Amino acid sequence: MNKERFLKKLGNRIVELREMKGFSQTQLAHACGKDPQSIERVENGKINPSAYYLLEIAKALDIPLKDILDF
Repeated sequence: MNKERFLKKLGNRIVELREMKGFSQTQLAHACGKDPQSIERVENGKINPSAYYLLEIAKALDIPLKDILDF
């Protein structure tokens, strides 16, 4: 799997988890201390988030970090 495909799948997984928890992009952004545009870029595979960024998303969604990478 190349980097572009990986980032797209990662973004889609974050969208799926966020929607399962009933969060909007804005709500998720506020919950993890990011701006909504940053969350949008991650979800669209436009940026490569750090491991710590993913941990912040996982904490905001109250899920284990490994669930984000389970795609």
